[in-house]
Amino acid sequence: MKLVQHPHVVRLYEVIDTQTKLYLILELGDGGDMYDYIMQHESGLDEDLARTYFQQIVQAISYCHKMHVVHRDLKPENVIFFKNQGVVKLTDFGFSNLYRPGEKLETSCGSLAYSAPEILLGDSYDAPAVGKFKTLVSLLNFLP
Repeated sequence: MKLVQHPHVVRLYEVIDTQTKLYLILELGDGGDMYDYIMQHESGLDEDLARTYFQQIVQAISYCHKMHVVHRDLKPENVIFFKNQGVVKLTDFGFSNLYRPGEKLETSCGSLAYSAPEILLGDSYDAPAVGKFKTLVSLLNFLP
């Protein structure tokens, strides 16, 4: 995750590894996650705001893919609001992986509700393409 330094990705400041625990010191969002927002606002996001946030998420995902990093758990719960900055940021890279362009991955991980068909079928998959699918599924949750 230290490879990924982008304005729309939660920053990892430090990793503390003890004999019994691993601590990640992360940038703190001040507005909760996208899932909670959706649950509290049945009408969804205003279309212009949804477009802005979606563009920010796409920028983060595109940057990760350029760095050959795939998130593998894209969902509204992993999009955090930073109200003071007026942005959203991608977080929770616990299932992330490095990949080589053209290489297919086989490990199924992430949340089933946002999974691409090839993941559900247990097939090997093009990780960036699956990430784009999950991003689009997440967008549908932004709108009424």
